[in-house]
Amino acid sequence: MANNIIIFDTTLRDGEQSPGMSMNLEEKLMVAEALDTMGVDVIEAGFAMASVGDFEAVREIAGKIKNSVVCSLARAKTADIERAAEALKPAKQSRIHTFISTSDIHLKYQFRMTKEEVLVIINDTVKLARNYTDNVEWSAMDATRSDRDYLCKAIETAIRAGATTVNIPDTVGYATPSDYGALIKYIADNVPNIDKAVISTHCQNDLGLATANSLAAIQNGARQIECTINGIGERAGNTALEEVVMAIKTRHDLFKFDCNIDTTHIMRLSRMVQSITGAHVQVNKAIVGANAFAHESGIHQDGMLKNASTYEIMTPESIGLTKSSLVLGKHSGRHAFRERIAELGFEVGDNAFEEAFHRFKELADKKKDIYDEDLITLLDNEAKGADPIALESLHITCGTIGPQTAMICLRINGEVHRVTVEGNGPVDATFNAITTLIPHSAKLKLYLVSAITQGTDAQAEVTVRLETPDGKIINGTGSSIDTVVASALAYINALCKLKTMQQRESLLPAAKA
Repeated sequence: MANNIIIFDTTLRDGEQSPGMSMNLEEKLMVAEALDTMGVDVIEAGFAMASVGDFEAVREIAGKIKNSVVCSLARAKTADIERAAEALKPAKQSRIHTFISTSDIHLKYQFRMTKEEVLVIINDTVKLARNYTDNVEWSAMDATRSDRDYLCKAIETAIRAGATTVNIPDTVGYATPSDYGALIKYIADNVPNIDKAVISTHCQNDLGLATANSLAAIQNGARQIECTINGIGERAGNTALEEVVMAIKTRHDLFKFDCNIDTTHIMRLSRMVQSITGAHVQVNKAIVGANAFAHESGIHQDGMLKNASTYEIMTPESIGLTKSSLVLGKHSGRHAFRERIAELGFEVGDNAFEEAFHRFKELADKKKDIYDEDLITLLDNEAKGADPIALESLHITCGTIGPQTAMICLRINGEVHRVTVEGNGPVDATFNAITTLIPHSAKLKLYLVSAITQGTDAQAEVTVRLETPDGKIINGTGSSIDTVVASALAYINALCKLKTMQQRESLLPAAKA
């Protein structure tokens, strides 16, 4: 265990709380179950005290996760810790993660407390958390800008009170690998009871150094890395799970550590998080970017043709990509379909399988070649479940001779509604038609189209982002070989989430009572 690195994923907490990254309950469950399957050691499911929705998400995830430890964040306050403990009750393995700042600048301007007062709070709140679980993590917010000796005293206090993990966050992304590694070593050498706890790292990416800092930390005594899928998170994001894991796996000669991640699930999770949040990674993103395994240079291509290891330090298969993606077509049967989705890591029941196979056949009738990416998108869409609003039909009139019109038919709560509306182009007409049938006050903030696979018949994946008058963000996604249909599906998906959010908010006073 001394050489095992604990992977603590905070996609559903730090990642999800950043602007535009919100997820609904069903989407959080999808991501949590995929993280569990991939082998993540700890899933930070949310901040139970933040809202009724976060509490529900933590509780639902706690009840469904089979292998990972489920964690809830909590401020160093009695009410937060009690709320986290309540949400985590269904978990097979639970952790409460409590935090308070230790830097002079935070204590003076934000908390307005003395160092001695903070030590008392650390002792009392960690002891309280320990009453609910043996697995307690304590974080020193803004640790990298804290006085080192005081930081060590705070860590010693937390461990003496019962913390089993102590986290040293680079909260504002200020550190560099050399000084962050030195800080971790200083803590390991100067906290007398440090052998009773795991040292954890949580690095923000403001200077683009989050991955490098995390790797420097484990070389100097840290044994837990806190990270997110695709590196999403506050401001410039967090340490990217895929980067630190593949660095450990690929450079085992340098990082003589192991971790429990099944890396073949990386690409699927990356795409899932991109689809749900609408936060698509840049094409040259390490590990999961579209160009990560692409070679255009003649010299590189020559080397690749002779031996892939000349220019690839890891294989596409190691992260869940396949060299021969073309696997199925319209003549493929159930057996081939079942075998392929199993290879891609999906487990579906008989009813869900039949529905997915039906959708596959529909897609195969429209699209000659079915790629793994098509199947992943299809199956992830199936996992999201049925929306209360369904697109029955859409007919578009467009081109250089106007007007552009959309004739749409929606099934809303079981009833069919039709309307024909004009617009400035086919997408605008479609969105206007949907808004006519489903009135709302949200504004469209983002419209993004991307191709899932290559070719003129590739499936389009559309992301829309809506903003409510009070500033809440809702993402919707849809996919189809028809871009306008995909746009309609994405807009409908966002509106379904908006309606669900409004319904939950209407129950908020009752839930608090």
